[in-house]
Amino acid sequence: MESSATTTASSSTGPPLSAALPTGDYEVFLSFRGADVRKRFADHLYTSLARAKIRTFRDEEELEKGEAIESSLVLAIPESKIYIPILSERYASSKWCLTELAQMVECWKQGKGHIILPIFYFVDPRDVRKQQGPYQQAFEEHTTKHTPQTVNEWEEALLKVGKMKGWHVTESHGEGAVVDEVLSKVESHLRSMYTLVTDELVGIDTPVKEVMELLNLGSSTGKVIVGIHGMGGLGKTTLVQAVYNKICAQFDRCCFLDDAREALAKSNGVVSLQSKVISTVLKVNFQVRSVSEGINLIKDRVCKHKLLLIVDDIDDKFEFDRILGKLGDFSSSSRFIFTTRYSRALDFIPDCKLYEPREMSRYFSLQLFSKHAFGMDDPPEEDAGISEEFVKVATGLPLALKVIGSFLFRRERSFWEEKLIELQEIASTSENPLLKRLKISYNDLSPDEKQIFLDISCFFIGSYKDVLYYLWSDCGFYPESGITTLIDRSLMKFDEEDEEDRFWMHDHIRDLGRAIVKEEDVEHPYKRSRIWSFEDTLDMLRKGEVNIFLSIIR
Repeated sequence: MESSATTTASSSTGPPLSAALPTGDYEVFLSFRGADVRKRFADHLYTSLARAKIRTFRDEEELEKGEAIESSLVLAIPESKIYIPILSERYASSKWCLTELAQMVECWKQGKGHIILPIFYFVDPRDVRKQQGPYQQAFEEHTTKHTPQTVNEWEEALLKVGKMKGWHVTESHGEGAVVDEVLSKVESHLRSMYTLVTDELVGIDTPVKEVMELLNLGSSTGKVIVGIHGMGGLGKTTLVQAVYNKICAQFDRCCFLDDAREALAKSNGVVSLQSKVISTVLKVNFQVRSVSEGINLIKDRVCKHKLLLIVDDIDDKFEFDRILGKLGDFSSSSRFIFTTRYSRALDFIPDCKLYEPREMSRYFSLQLFSKHAFGMDDPPEEDAGISEEFVKVATGLPLALKVIGSFLFRRERSFWEEKLIELQEIASTSENPLLKRLKISYNDLSPDEKQIFLDISCFFIGSYKDVLYYLWSDCGFYPESGITTLIDRSLMKFDEEDEEDRFWMHDHIRDLGRAIVKEEDVEHPYKRSRIWSFEDTLDMLRKGEVNIFLSIIR
């Protein structure tokens, strides 16, 4: 998704007008003495950050001296993640610059992840540390106008920042090169801050280490592709999310394509995936018009970067060359990871190293189950025996452990015993034991909750909640309590990387919902309550079939 390019920079001849401040969180706070660098270095740096879609705070206005610093500017500093003070010759003559710098240092000292990247613009870092040279006269004047406590805070801030590693702009080290280096460093820090949201990382350390060894990150002599395959519910997506979080800062660009199998099932699936790759890597909102255009753009604009590309949940319809182009066009430092339920899908990917995650050990299975069934790492002593039995029927599958544990949370002992017998029977007789185990949680929903669950699994994954709440309310359902129940049962959640509350559902739980609808009439899709397939819809319209029980069609 394209982010806004609001940039926070404070040019501090005076405080900014509050109306000039953008709202929302910032990634970079740029502080500088306007008269020194506004029209040159600061503007160049700001423009580069904005082009990279990095939200930076910059004050566009300057007020008359003597006016108190706006509280809104002071609030923008803790909101930002990275601080870039441009310490020029007259930086210390501005009380606004020194006030900003003191607050930056205070936020940095709190250890909450703030980073200071100082730029010494034609000043010696030693003069900054010791308030010598051009800084000496400025502080002589400050001591006559401000309290000793305020001056001491400014001196301490300059001492701290003057010792930090940064960039020294001189005649021999040009401004353009420094801007490029600063931008690269900021992007690297932000990648390490914006990690993917993962579920409970129980027992994940060893698999992460093994995948990282296969990626051979220390080598730049050739591209590496790793294919992770295994049955559904084994935790493949959680594994690659954890690997992504661990290594993303080592790459120039990173892209995570989720649910590729679902995307490719659509008529525009290939160009949709290509568009996401190009938009993510180039940080632009771009829509590919044809497959050939996508391949050419990837070759010309994407391949040159040191790239980490993860494609989650592919099947045998995924063709590397048709979607991404030729492997040989990519940088030799790039790395690729694919996950799939079908090992044969990896046969179509060149030079792919295979990795099959093992089922979760009994120890970690019990820990994951207990987190959801009891809200703690271990079961109470009196429930240890029956918990072990539930762990056995889940057969080391993280998704099953999570859903079953959530389903049993705060239930009576008799309920546990009854459901254990049911699960043991499923494990011994079912052709698809995972879906059958998950269906136990579905069966316990109220009729209204079942309808909401089926609607989401068939149509509304990725949709925003607000409009749908009105839809369900008009149908006589109670969406607020219904959604709460589905979340409590681990059957869905809201996308944690989206502020607009979009529905998210694990692909196996989505498959469960669609399988339930298909069971309504296996041979005749038009007789089902929901039709989500374009082909089924078209076939029904061509044949003129009518279904009075049809609830929703897409």
